[in-house]
Amino acid sequence: MKQHQYHVTVQHLKDPKGLASTYTERLEFYTGNHDDIFEVVERLRKAELFNDQTTTSFAVGLKLFSEVMLENRDHPLFEEFFPQFGQFMKNLKQQVKKSA
Repeated sequence: MKQHQYHVTVQHLKDPKGLASTYTERLEFYTGNHDDIFEVVERLRKAELFNDQTTTSFAVGLKLFSEVMLENRDHPLFEEFFPQFGQFMKNLKQQVKKSA
């Protein structure tokens, strides 16, 4: 399957109390996606659903999650959720079109 390839890094900075992180390692992994995540972020930014930082977080999380779900659509974990997710994506795309 042809996919865009990404390197993702997550670094813990502070805990909920604002104290500096005690984690020394970062979560780093390589992943693929059928969509260009940078393009998705840009389209969602233009739709102004959220501020830029929230939009980036939402778009990246959504695309990482949805790719896992699509690649494992027959997994029992996604059985009930898959149809609702399809509807969610349709609604999201309609909102983005309205904003364009």
